[in-house]
Amino acid sequence: MSPSPEAIAVAAILFVVIAAYALFGGADFGGGVWDLLAGSTERGRAPRRLIDESITPVWEANHVWLVFILVLLWTAFPPAFAAIMTALFVPLSLSLLGIVLRGVGFAFRHTAERLRMQRFAGAMFAGASLITPFFMGTVVGAVATGQVPVHPHGNILAAWTSGTAILTGFLFVAACAYISAVYLVLEARHRGRADLRRYFALRAAAAGALTGALAGGTFGELSFSAPRLFGRLTGIALPLVAISIAAGMAVLVMLWLGWHDDLALRATAAIAVVTVVWGWGLAQYPYLLGTSLSLSVGSAPTATLVAEFVVTGLAILLVAPAFALLYYLEQRRLLTEAESDADLRMAARLERVRPGQPAVAVAPVGARVTTALVLALLAVRAIRDVFSPGSRR
Repeated sequence: MSPSPEAIAVAAILFVVIAAYALFGGADFGGGVWDLLAGSTERGRAPRRLIDESITPVWEANHVWLVFILVLLWTAFPPAFAAIMTALFVPLSLSLLGIVLRGVGFAFRHTAERLRMQRFAGAMFAGASLITPFFMGTVVGAVATGQVPVHPHGNILAAWTSGTAILTGFLFVAACAYISAVYLVLEARHRGRADLRRYFALRAAAAGALTGALAGGTFGELSFSAPRLFGRLTGIALPLVAISIAAGMAVLVMLWLGWHDDLALRATAAIAVVTVVWGWGLAQYPYLLGTSLSLSVGSAPTATLVAEFVVTGLAILLVAPAFALLYYLEQRRLLTEAESDADLRMAARLERVRPGQPAVAVAPVGARVTTALVLALLAVRAIRDVFSPGSRR
């Protein structure tokens, strides 16, 4: 039984969003990797500052892609969602833990006053930036090799600890470091920092070579662990795999030659990452899980799939322009600091006020607006509860 056109279209949307998260979210995770490898406090001060300035305006927004992936998988392909969440509960939970710890570390290292606390928060941010992509990679490796059954009875340790899954985890970390280093080269160039441009260009080349080596190892491992997927990758999906390899090599050549066309360098690096994801999706077709759950069997009813198109259209109309504006402002360095950071800094200053001295401060405009909105919502809810039919009984 062939899958419906609606199911194929929604699956294509899913892999487009996965590619977007790998590209944008991966660059953020890679920034944490380079933060970890920057060295001592004094030696790594300049690279870490560039990483902070590049990540701060956009790092929270990039998780929108992950939310979209989970909701789309849950509503459009519920059997696959249930099986993945059950069989791979442990690596998925560790990935979520990494996201939480990464956010906590990134926020508090900007507001901590003591050097020891700054180092602790920085280590939390950097370490979590390794944890999340690694365990996400093990999840992808388990799904790609067909280690997730349709009706699992609990976490399956062997599914995400196989050789292919572990290699895929390392591949994800290396790929994140690679795409992040390429973007940081461009950020350093925009700021006129030739020293940091050379610094990250060398690291981008090293990460690119490591990513290629891990991709080759994973590819060879697939010939034993997932022969069908390997056959599809060397068959129908081979053009996408070849484009990814060619784009990755082109980026290394551009960096070696000191390429000055930022748009071409960004686009080529993005192609190297995106085509890998799309190649996996094409090789996986027409199955969702190995060869046990097909796209036609695991899809939601047609009405639900049509609703996915409506939601996707609304996201394109509402979310895409917001992202475009965010990146436009970030590239022109018009976003200096988040209001939340300003609030935390003000709270820290107030705590240092001497006993008995009055502390007078005016809340930022964003804080006052947020407070007003929260109070308005609470008032509306209270009025609704009072005048609802159930309250008169």
